Amino acid sequence: MKMQKPVYVIGHRNPDTDSICSALAYAHLKRETGEASALAARAGQVNAETQFALDSFGMEAPVFLSDVYPRIKDVMEDIIVTASEDATIREVGMLMHEYKVRSIPVVAEGNQLKGIVTVIDLARRYFDEIQLENLADSGITFQAVKKSIDGTVLCGGDLDRKLCGRVFVAAGELAFVRETVQEHSVVLVGGRYTEIEECLVKGVDAIILTCGAQMPAELLKRAEEKGVLVIATEHNTLRSVRLLYQAVPVSSIMQTKLTTFEKDELVSEMQEVIKETNFNHYPVVEDGKLVGIIRRDNLVVPEKEKIILVDHNEKGQAVEGIATAKVIEMIDHHRLGGMETSDPIFIRHEPVGCTCTIVANLYWQYGVEIPQNIAGLLLSAILSDTVLFKSPTCTPKDKETAEKLAQIAGVDLYEYGMNMLKAGSGIGDMTVPQIVANDMKEFKMGDYLVAVSQLSVMDTKEVLDLKADLLAQMAAVNEAKGYNMYLMMVTDILEEGTFLLVAGGPQAVVEKAFDKLEDNMIYLPGVMSRKKQIIPPMVNAAQGN
Repeated sequence: MKMQKPVYVIGHRNPDTDSICSALAYAHLKRETGEASALAARAGQVNAETQFALDSFGMEAPVFLSDVYPRIKDVMEDIIVTASEDATIREVGMLMHEYKVRSIPVVAEGNQLKGIVTVIDLARRYFDEIQLENLADSGITFQAVKKSIDGTVLCGGDLDRKLCGRVFVAAGELAFVRETVQEHSVVLVGGRYTEIEECLVKGVDAIILTCGAQMPAELLKRAEEKGVLVIATEHNTLRSVRLLYQAVPVSSIMQTKLTTFEKDELVSEMQEVIKETNFNHYPVVEDGKLVGIIRRDNLVVPEKEKIILVDHNEKGQAVEGIATAKVIEMIDHHRLGGMETSDPIFIRHEPVGCTCTIVANLYWQYGVEIPQNIAGLLLSAILSDTVLFKSPTCTPKDKETAEKLAQIAGVDLYEYGMNMLKAGSGIGDMTVPQIVANDMKEFKMGDYLVAVSQLSVMDTKEVLDLKADLLAQMAAVNEAKGYNMYLMMVTDILEEGTFLLVAGGPQAVVEKAFDKLEDNMIYLPGVMSRKKQIIPPMVNAAQGN
């Protein structure tokens, strides 16, 4: 039985504190209200500020989700039955009949995949047996012979020995035995004692008594002395021959040149391989171990990943592969960005400064108690997004919610908030690409695709000293991602203003929205919010308003 797939609660790429904390908190709320499979996820790395918040309240970062494209593990079936390499084809055939399957994987110790045997392989073996081929080439043991014919050992030898001679049926004249039976042969015979005695003279390895025949004590004693294995079976000679050929180990007929898949491979890539091959069954492996099977005749469209979006609602900001997933909810405080869904969904959008303000109030709306650590995360996000209530996006609801959460979390609101902002305000050991990508989001502005990132710091000088390198990186990202323009906000928390760096164009749009650029940069006093103070005037300028 397959485990229930998780419902991922996930924020935008290049996540900020609100994106991470709202995912963790809303996933917890969903579990508390009946969605047991809700799981917080993230689409990017955790920044220093967010890590400070997680560490402060003893929380782990959400699971990293690089994309939500369908993968092999989403379509593979569980393994119903396997066979060992030394299993006989009769045993495998009985397993196929019992479990109503058309193929069985063959594995060694530790579930290491060795091959696969199908009904076609068994059918091919059935026709081969008519030719009475030399069974010695198949590696049959006498133990397998005994099991295959439902035999009883009357005397003689080691059952772990392998057949090394040809198999004969002593059903004709004595002359036949004298002319054809050789040393080390295996002879099937009924109650024909003269032929049995001749077989002992010839030095056969084994005698199989069919039709319930018995061997006189004198002959049995001679067989014992010569080390001849004597097995008795109730089956008639014809059936015994057929069963004997089913004692062949499955390793001798299994397919070993297999097309296998790893469980984390993309379904799209698998489908291309299946088109080029003609197999009915494809094993799924992990480190060489069998973990599942894909059946060509039962390949269905994989169940889509169920996603709850928090702190964003635009495709360009969402985790890779979002178009292949099923969005079932959106909790956000940004403008609507054109996300399409296949079904009606639950949406909670409010004009507040932080998604976590919405999530906290959903707890209270549903009558769910907020744990101390969750309250701390919710508070951290509000303080981050509103820059300790200094941002113009901050509303009375944000501040009121934060004050209630601070009491539950057991922290001094302003002292904790300042410590958190300080923790995330320096660039530390961040590389230029990491600085440029910090809290980056994509926006469609008229005919232009624009990326806007933001870095909030206590000291802007250490960032602006890297201006040339930052602009070069921004231009490189434009080229790689197809952006028309890249804007980077270097926001001064203490002075409450932003240096806006611009790479790409047309820069006339930026100058129309704000003021003239000087060396690809402009200082915007009082500007701290991307959502409220950068995007709206840029959109209006791009649209010619």
